[in-house]
Amino acid sequence: MISSPGTPDSPHAGGVVLDTTWDGAPCPVLVIGADGALVETNEAARRLIPLSAGDDITSSAMPAWLADAHRRLRRTGAPAEAVSGDVAGRSFEAHPSPCGDGSVVWWLLDDTDRRLAERALRGERERAALLAEVSSALLSSLNVERCMTVTARMAAGHLADAAIIVAPAQGRRHPLTYAGADGEVTQTMLQIDPRSVVGLAEALQGFPPVPARWIDPAELPDWAVPEGFDGPIGSVIVTPLPGHGVPAGVLILLRSSTHQAFTEGEEVFARLFAARAGVALSAARLYAEQRSITTTLMRELLPPRLERVHGVEYAGAYRAARDHERVGGDFYDVHPGADAAEETFVVLGDVAGKGLEAAVLTGKIRSVLQALLPLSGDHQQVLSLLNGALLNSHHTRFATLVLASVTRRSGQVRLRLTSAGHLPPLIIRSDGRVEEAATQGQLVGAMPDITARSAHVSLAPGETCLLYTDGITEASGGPLGDQFFGEERLRAALGPCARMPAEAVVERVQMLAAQWLGGGRHDDMASLAITNPAGGHGALHAVNGHHGASARTGAGCR
Repeated sequence: MISSPGTPDSPHAGGVVLDTTWDGAPCPVLVIGADGALVETNEAARRLIPLSAGDDITSSAMPAWLADAHRRLRRTGAPAEAVSGDVAGRSFEAHPSPCGDGSVVWWLLDDTDRRLAERALRGERERAALLAEVSSALLSSLNVERCMTVTARMAAGHLADAAIIVAPAQGRRHPLTYAGADGEVTQTMLQIDPRSVVGLAEALQGFPPVPARWIDPAELPDWAVPEGFDGPIGSVIVTPLPGHGVPAGVLILLRSSTHQAFTEGEEVFARLFAARAGVALSAARLYAEQRSITTTLMRELLPPRLERVHGVEYAGAYRAARDHERVGGDFYDVHPGADAAEETFVVLGDVAGKGLEAAVLTGKIRSVLQALLPLSGDHQQVLSLLNGALLNSHHTRFATLVLASVTRRSGQVRLRLTSAGHLPPLIIRSDGRVEEAATQGQLVGAMPDITARSAHVSLAPGETCLLYTDGITEASGGPLGDQFFGEERLRAALGPCARMPAEAVVERVQMLAAQWLGGGRHDDMASLAITNPAGGHGALHAVNGHHGASARTGAGCR
């Protein structure tokens, strides 16, 4: 018998003598002597590495990583550890077995398939993480322009050297969003010919994308190349952004000729990316369209928006429970006084029920309150008269209200708040504390007599009073889909809103409620912020050409 040189499991055998069994081992084995010369190899090693006995490890045929590992092992005398590297296009893990005479047996185990699998798994994890990041970033906003900006920036940063989003035509022009690898994004409107880019016209109609190899980069028109793009274009992907039944646009990805062309796997991943982005863009565009339609249909119900009245900021937001009906039972109004010395009358309410029937009663309540403006200084009288009007009507629904009379004196905004069965307003102090106004009362339209207790609140500069309906706190969603957003989460969300403008406060409330809901059903949601600006008195501003200087015009904010 001839003694064995050892194995990876038994690394400290005595001498180095080969037998025929060991020579026929399936994995390559090299024996390197103490002097750095090759002592022996088995058949598998000879097929892999063209070396013969006596060759030194400095030979060009010896893999450099293996020679370095052998020298390091001999020099340091450290415990033998496996090393890895490439040989002839394959990946190997080399396990050393030091022998008593100073030689080392190196066992080379082919781990190419394992490493390829690990690389593929790592790539899939990175792609999954990117898709999750895309979804999180895009679904955090219902603003169309922001969604296009984020989509273009992430596409250029992770998928290509540059990205262009071509949105559906608006008249004769297409909105275009450009992004480069540096993250800079520009948006413009141009009149373009979709047929000038292969597959673009089809993608805008929702047809599947053409393979990248069918697109000649040299034929791209100037508008399809972002300004400042470096070098010639080497590869192009044109893929639709699928929406809810209607394409949300097209994503064009450009890669420089100095980089590898898009692979088939990258094209597939680009479509997955586009699918996520298309859903978000479609949702944002649908939300924008619904908001526009709602504004048009409810022009007489929702007054024009005012940013500031007599030095006080007002902002409101509304979302109906049933998007297809566009209207509901939540409402709010701001009725400015004739001048800064008179009180501004604010009301936010919630009619029982949803949809068109609730909206009809909403319109009636608002008309009654409009008629009662001369009495708005007495909240109890206003509520009693409104209660009587509802009891004498054919409606069987009731409503909850919050009334607010607002004046500004010596830099302070003074509020008289009265709740009629409604959630008490929340006061956001300048230091981030959130307080509940001490007002309560009975709902209107249910009992012959009602009583209510008013609360007096002062807002220092940078402080806000938020009126809101229970559609916000009772928004059902979250991780399990059945949890209320709740007053505690609302208060926690309002803390960082200290010293923020009124518009920013209501936008944050609506956005957080929408995120919490996901795609679930919800009640009407309305919120109205009254803010004492941190920057001074300011002048009265309005949009749509309306001003609130005339007494009790019914102008308001939404």
